[in-house]
Amino acid sequence: MTEPADDQARLRGYVEVWWRAVNDFTALLEELAPEQWATPTDLPGWDVHDVAAHTAHLEAVLAGAPEDPLTAAEGGHVRGTMGVYTESGVLARRDRTPDALVNEIRASATSRHTALLADPPSDGSAVPARTFTGVTWTWETLLRNRPLDVWMHEQDVRRAVGRPGGLDSPAAAHVADYLAESLGLVLAKRAAAPPGTTAVLEVAGSAPASFRVTDAGRGERLPEPPADPTVVLATDRETFVLLAGGRRRPLDGAVRVTGDRELGHRLLDHLVVVR
Repeated sequence: MTEPADDQARLRGYVEVWWRAVNDFTALLEELAPEQWATPTDLPGWDVHDVAAHTAHLEAVLAGAPEDPLTAAEGGHVRGTMGVYTESGVLARRDRTPDALVNEIRASATSRHTALLADPPSDGSAVPARTFTGVTWTWETLLRNRPLDVWMHEQDVRRAVGRPGGLDSPAAAHVADYLAESLGLVLAKRAAAPPGTTAVLEVAGSAPASFRVTDAGRGERLPEPPADPTVVLATDRETFVLLAGGRRRPLDGAVRVTGDRELGHRLLDHLVVVR
């Protein structure tokens, strides 16, 4: 059980990483040429303008702006209730200029950052007064997810316009470590590995993440890598994020699998946890 002071420090850390991610993302957007805003991204149906509009939508909502009407409908790349919600925010901003989108992101994030500094959350299990329609998240989930979302979309834009970078930022490390936690679920449930199976994920720039399937069929995290793991997956940060983020399949050889290769490739086939 965490102490309130631990909660507050951890949540404050998430806020700092998110704030840096917002500044990095908007700085990138401001450097784009007008024609680059129409460049398709890895996200089906979305170009760079749409990615920026999506970020502007969510940051505006969290800062207290009224919700946009739900004008989207399921179909094509729009799936599920959350898909309709996010697509509606993008459609509401379809006619806005790039400058308007950047300004909305900056203004919304600045307002929210100021509020979070003035009244910092101290209980990660508490529910914020403001989240997204249909989503009931704790402070822990909300503040931990925002750097992930913003940084992932920065990378979407960078790949689309051919401007790699941002892989060594605090948000990059946050995302890689966060996504690595999913390996336990993938190992025990999606890959259906038997009890006693162990897996280690080695992502460059992060500490190894090790998991074991318990007798109850759950993937528990181990404090350190086992002496003889069943399987080890090793790769660079960008490859791992592309794979776990559902953006692209890795190039041949980009992930090194040692140990039980069949299990390793089964893990890779089920590793997508963010779309």
